[in-house]
Amino acid sequence: MSVQADIEAKLQALEPTFLTVENESHRHAVPANSETHFKVTLVSAHFQGLMPVKRHQRLYAVLSDELAGPVHALALHLYTPDEWEARGGARPESPDCRGGSA
Repeated sequence: MSVQADIEAKLQALEPTFLTVENESHRHAVPANSETHFKVTLVSAHFQGLMPVKRHQRLYAVLSDELAGPVHALALHLYTPDEWEARGGARPESPDCRGGSA
């Protein structure tokens, strides 16, 4: 199973109403077909009443194996269903990589 598939499967524990996991490794100075940089957009009622840092910590706990191994960077966009609706289902775009070399 790919790292991306592992992440998607593990995040089901947070009962998402919306989930996307994007492999953004190709936008960074890493070998072809890498699975090291990911962007996660997750909407869950489990985030209700939690400040952003607590939401991140909850996700880090679920993905501890991946973060200890193959995953170098994880961009997180974590919302409650109400926050997601207020945003119109939009999430920020990732910036281009500005460091490293091929």
